Amino acid sequence: MKFAGTDSYVATEDLAVAVNAAVALERPLLVKGEPGTGKTELAKQVAGALNLPIIEWHIKSTTKAAQGLYEYDAVSRLRDSQLGDERVHDVRNYIRKGKLWQAFESQGKTVLLIDEIDKADIEFPNDLLQELDKMEFHVYETGETVRARTRPVVIITSNNEKELPDAFLRRCFFHYIRFPDLETMKRIVEVHFPGIKDRLLTTALTQFYEIRETTGLKKKPSTSEVLDWLKLLLAEDLSPEDLKREGTDALPRLHGALLKNEQDVQLFERLAFMARRQR
Repeated sequence: MKFAGTDSYVATEDLAVAVNAAVALERPLLVKGEPGTGKTELAKQVAGALNLPIIEWHIKSTTKAAQGLYEYDAVSRLRDSQLGDERVHDVRNYIRKGKLWQAFESQGKTVLLIDEIDKADIEFPNDLLQELDKMEFHVYETGETVRARTRPVVIITSNNEKELPDAFLRRCFFHYIRFPDLETMKRIVEVHFPGIKDRLLTTALTQFYEIRETTGLKKKPSTSEVLDWLKLLLAEDLSPEDLKREGTDALPRLHGALLKNEQDVQLFERLAFMARRQR
């Protein structure tokens, strides 16, 4: 079975090709793109489309690669030994399996999501090279080697906050999710808001793309943010005329869904002030 998007996720042809190529090659799929372009959601939709369970590993700045394999709780073992607990005689009682271990020991194929890998330390990707390549790792406390019963579909996301090592990139199939063009965005909106009136959608998306293209914008609004904005427009029952009335001379209606910092709000306020002075 091949991935071609789902009823709730619009996948462009090049994205579908990338997913299927990574599955065929049995290589991790490294997905980059602007925040809010559906990278994390992609893994969930691939799992749903291929009818596979998903294991999610969300990376933080403090996450270490070893945590994806396992963690040994030496403190608890020491405490139990002081209390005379019989559990201390079996070290396995103090080993907590990580996300990779869970994926490796799964009875069938799974989707393993390693989300926002660029948040971690620069050495994080290198520390996973061997495990992702050979699909096995050694547990030093027990002397056992954990091998994947079935190679999982690995999807790795990155917001490009850090450059990833070449050795890591070489082992991945890479895809950059470009920001959707107008027609693709209309298809995405139709999935989330079926039956939305075409005039309202066209007017709103025209304003949205104008905002994204404004020179000096610190953070461009993303796909998820335009969906939030449209949800508010529908909730307020605004018409295309309500949006046009604001024009280019002021902040967009309900701008808090689109502009997420004071610098961008001030930018539009300055543009509005300049436009009024030129009248």
